[in-house]
Amino acid sequence: MAGDGGPIGRLMQRGAVSHWTRAAERVAQAEPAALRRSRAQARRLRRALDRFLFAAEERLAAAGAEPRQEAIAPGTDWIWRPQLWRGPLPVPGHANAAPGTRIGEEIVLFHDSDLAEVSLRQVRAAETGGTPAPYALALDVFGFDGSYLSLALELPEAAAQGLRKRHVLRADLALDVERQVEVFLRLNVRHGPNTEQIVRELPAFNEAATVEFDLAYSRLNERRVERMWLDLIVDRPEMNRIELRDLTLSRRPRAAL
Repeated sequence: MAGDGGPIGRLMQRGAVSHWTRAAERVAQAEPAALRRSRAQARRLRRALDRFLFAAEERLAAAGAEPRQEAIAPGTDWIWRPQLWRGPLPVPGHANAAPGTRIGEEIVLFHDSDLAEVSLRQVRAAETGGTPAPYALALDVFGFDGSYLSLALELPEAAAQGLRKRHVLRADLALDVERQVEVFLRLNVRHGPNTEQIVRELPAFNEAATVEFDLAYSRLNERRVERMWLDLIVDRPEMNRIELRDLTLSRRPRAAL
């Protein structure tokens, strides 16, 4: 992308702004068929603009953020920081979030509380004390009468491609909690009709943590790996605020013995 397209590009941009401004003013007089066509056009344009804004904000945020401090292990063949921690989401949060509420394209909230006094939102890193990631996830829980609360993170296809039992999956996190609670990470690997699950507990204090999942002792069928996801499970989350200030996942083959 070079500059802003020069005089012709700027003229086209002003024309587009004028067109949609006039279209908004004429909605009340528009015929339903024409209005449906214009609405479809506007939705396509909004999706393109949202993609551009996310990429631009991510690039600008990364330029002003501290260099990444993750210690990349030798032999790492895949590394990924999810969307929520990289750039601004079109819908940054939800209050009174019901089970199945999605934030961004990769994270889904699950719980069984009838009270549903749960909110989750994306916040700028400046609000959480600063981390290598420009954004963070804040989870606020007030009344809660359920037995579980979890956040499910869908991993991209690249995480599952070529996955072997000799791999170690690593999660680097920065977590803050107002009141100490037990927090668990559960790695789920779907292979054929079965799902392999490995659970690890996070350290009971507020700071950066590293959790590793060694697949050596799993019953993974390497030829049938389909998808992977990670659950962050909070035990007794009521009356608490949890900020996941950073999350980076990576994969490496275990050193040969």
